[in-house]
Amino acid sequence: MSEISTKPYMLRAIYEWCTDSGYTPYLAVKVDASTTVPMEYVKKGEIVLNISFGATSGLKMDNDAIRFHARFGGVSREIYVPVNNVMAIYANENGQGMAFEPQLGGSDASAGQSSPVVEEPSAPALASVPSIAPAPAPASTAKPDDGASPDDDNDPPRKGGRPTLTRIK
Repeated sequence: MSEISTKPYMLRAIYEWCTDSGYTPYLAVKVDASTTVPMEYVKKGEIVLNISFGATSGLKMDNDAIRFHARFGGVSREIYVPVNNVMAIYANENGQGMAFEPQLGGSDASAGQSSPVVEEPSAPALASVPSIAPAPAPASTAKPDDGASPDDDNDPPRKGGRPTLTRIK
């Protein structure tokens, strides 16, 4: 008997945590022939999708795929993302969430038979959660005499920037 993947359960749990906390859940997806997304929004074979209640209609997160309708440029589109293609789920506001290695080109059953442990890396995968890259500070707001060196990382991520996925290996 093949082992059941924990990935769809983790996706649903992080989604629920985001919504309960008032955060906006985002999915980072690796796009291939098995995904149905608006290709005009795909960059470098990847797309980031807002899956919040207000941005989707009919969201269904199954063990094999995530399905919903969303508007892109005012036009309702049907979205289909196999769970294997999900690279990360995270809160847009603070970047907290979970990242995964995408398993492209196969179903859950075939991926589970060839390497059941590969899909779910252990604790180090949590170190590769997406984060919001801080935008460079404009010259007019920089304080030259504040004593902070450029390597200080004490500031929280800035809101309003486009989220990016940072992979740490």
